Amino acid sequence: MASSRNPAGDGLAAQFQQAKGQALAQWQALGERERLTLGVAGVLLALLLGWSVLLAPALRTLKTSPAELEKLELQLQQMQAQAVEAKALRAAPAVPPAQAQAALTASVEHLGPAARLNLTGDRAIVTLNGVSPEQLQAWLGEARSAARARPVEAQLTRGPKGFAGSIVLVLGNN
Repeated sequence: MASSRNPAGDGLAAQFQQAKGQALAQWQALGERERLTLGVAGVLLALLLGWSVLLAPALRTLKTSPAELEKLELQLQQMQAQAVEAKALRAAPAVPPAQAQAALTASVEHLGPAARLNLTGDRAIVTLNGVSPEQLQAWLGEARSAARARPVEAQLTRGPKGFAGSIVLVLGNN
């Protein structure tokens, strides 16, 4: 059976052997002190490479992992609390439309002149202008729990005075 030979691979192997032979000849030509110096430099380079590639990343991971685990645990607790809140809101009895509209109107009034409410059937459009993130978060929580309003669309931009834009809400348990 004839074996197929790769001339490019053979040429590459021959070049490697030639380069290896030249390097060995140069090594032999060096004096004892120069060989020792190059050997020590090679060992130090190998140690530096081993440290930077193998040990330093592992030690950095060990150092930062407790803080990351704590952060992830806090996020998990927040998500679990939100899941409990979502279950409680789903289980809560439906709010009549008139009561939902009244509750939403009252919650928008808490935002003051920075918010305007436009009610159309079971949908409400709240236009905001300069509402702080804390106010927006508190208002969304109040609208969700008191009026059972669910945001379905939001077009907000954050400026120096706070958030501006509009939020479309659906009232009731739709």
